[in-house]
Amino acid sequence: MKKILLSLSLSYQLQTIYIKTADGAVLPVSVIGSGKPVLMLHAYGMDAREFLPFILPLTGQYQFYLPHFRGFGAAKKSKLTQFDFIRQYAEDTNLVIEHICLTRQVASLPIAAISMGALVMWSYFTYFGVSRVSRYLNIDQSPVIHNQSDWHGGLFGARQEEVFGILQDIVDMTLPYAQVEHFTHLPFALKRRVTDVERLFSLLSVSRSRSKALVQVLTHQNDHKLAFYNHTTWQHKMRCLQAYLAIPYDFRSVTKDVTIPVVSLIGGKSALYDPHYQQQITKMLPNATDIILPHSGHAVPIDEPIQFFKKLKEFLQ
Repeated sequence: MKKILLSLSLSYQLQTIYIKTADGAVLPVSVIGSGKPVLMLHAYGMDAREFLPFILPLTGQYQFYLPHFRGFGAAKKSKLTQFDFIRQYAEDTNLVIEHICLTRQVASLPIAAISMGALVMWSYFTYFGVSRVSRYLNIDQSPVIHNQSDWHGGLFGARQEEVFGILQDIVDMTLPYAQVEHFTHLPFALKRRVTDVERLFSLLSVSRSRSKALVQVLTHQNDHKLAFYNHTTWQHKMRCLQAYLAIPYDFRSVTKDVTIPVVSLIGGKSALYDPHYQQQITKMLPNATDIILPHSGHAVPIDEPIQFFKKLKEFLQ
């Protein structure tokens, strides 16, 4: 009796390419699909492969490049060499874009980026311009992090001082343990505090009750489980939080130069970036439109997975 071997078509096969940087780091990029190249940039704490459920139906038309930012996902062992991690991510993204344009022989390509990945794109536009980007999908991210006298739409909006205080406290608590290699070696009370703060951030990112319930289930750690929990990215996350709190990220000055078509996909109930201020950014851009998902929080793919897929598909077409 013959064995029938089932194999996925090429468009569904996930591959990994590696791009070397000037400082010797190696950037892993997940690649899937067999059509026109598209770049997608992930959020803080996210693995780039979490985009897969949304892009698999489109892999017959597009080839998706999913870079893993240093410290996250497949790049969790890659170290940052700059305190301004957003700029370093932008420099890494430039290398990825140049590689795609060279190997695929295209002058530019569409890019979709969410949350921190979208902040990286605002930094990228500041330092590298727009010539390599054909159009851009900005998913619930403002180019301004800190509230200012003329801007109150920074991260966490009206709650910024309160939440930043919580984040600063956890950064200060973990600093004495910066050289501790394994999360399991931290004092139990500190491990509990770190995971509680992460849960708070995740809950603030979603709006729908079903999403909040999912977050609660996925982030729950009873005492026994937490005692043995090997949190491999905790140091990197604290490192990123330090920069978020210390660096006055404000990329509004570059908006006038981003002349390519831009679509801003906004969570109508986003607790991280006030939708009203996100719409103000749309008005600053020369060639931009916004789409508001009224029931979504910041984490659009979690709150509105079907709408996210539809809007991504529309953007690409």
